[in-house]
Amino acid sequence: MIRPGMKRTSSVLASLTLLVSVTMLPFTAALGAGIDPAGKYDQIKPPQPTDTPDKVEVVEVFSYACPHCFTFLPYMEKYEESKPDYVAVRHMPAVFRPSWVPPARAFYTAQVLGIEKQMHRAIFEAIHVHKQPMDTREDVMKFFESRGVSKTDFDKAYDSFAVETLMRKSQVMQKRYGIRGTPSVVVNGKYRVSGTLAGPPEEVIQVTGALAEREYAEMKAQ
Repeated sequence: MIRPGMKRTSSVLASLTLLVSVTMLPFTAALGAGIDPAGKYDQIKPPQPTDTPDKVEVVEVFSYACPHCFTFLPYMEKYEESKPDYVAVRHMPAVFRPSWVPPARAFYTAQVLGIEKQMHRAIFEAIHVHKQPMDTREDVMKFFESRGVSKTDFDKAYDSFAVETLMRKSQVMQKRYGIRGTPSVVVNGKYRVSGTLAGPPEEVIQVTGALAEREYAEMKAQ
């Protein structure tokens, strides 16, 4: 995990290694089937409302500035691709310090423009592989322009009320979830999973899957 004040380090080689290994995970293990999550998560008190009451919500709390989040990226991508239909995945950028604001706004700008899926990995790779700065509005604008977004469209989205609202909500929920580092995963507003208790990335995914399965069983029983 990365916490406020920790020195930013590069983990590109590790990320590439993990990208290969994650594809070898058994399908059931990746989703947490048969995994006992006891002692590998924190309870969120009080439980928080979700945006998807008809499904089990899984929220990845991340930062583009966090090298550990880049390492976690292929694991989260695989989970999102193979998740059960009863799971809804969302991503929420954390902001621990002012320099994390522009990349967080970049995420929501892409979301408002309808290009979140195309831009999410691209932003991570720009920062951690290509060493492209994303610390200012100008940095973010240049990156979006390099991906075919006009300055006019970028300005409208980046400075929009929608992005501002999403940023405020993200910062509020970060506190309500008790997020102290990234990456963290919140399951249905009730459980917080991170490497601190769960272990390496593949185990974070397994615990997440097991908790989501538990929540789904409870939803069906109601």
